[in-house]
Amino acid sequence: MEYNIGDIVRTKKQHPCGSKLWEITRVGVDFKLKCLGCSHVIILERQKALKMITKKIEKQERKD
Repeated sequence: MEYNIGDIVRTKKQHPCGSKLWEITRVGVDFKLKCLGCSHVIILERQKALKMITKKIEKQERKD
């Protein structure tokens, strides 16, 4: 599956804040994810991120 910046994804395990939803803010060798519950940002290796993600929810619409 292909992931793009702005995509909302669900993970296997929930973040300590209780949310399982994350926004992808960077794609490449590393994935940068922002928790939608508490806005915490993490950077993961691509392989770890792909194992962690269970499904793609939607693409967030940008307001420009």
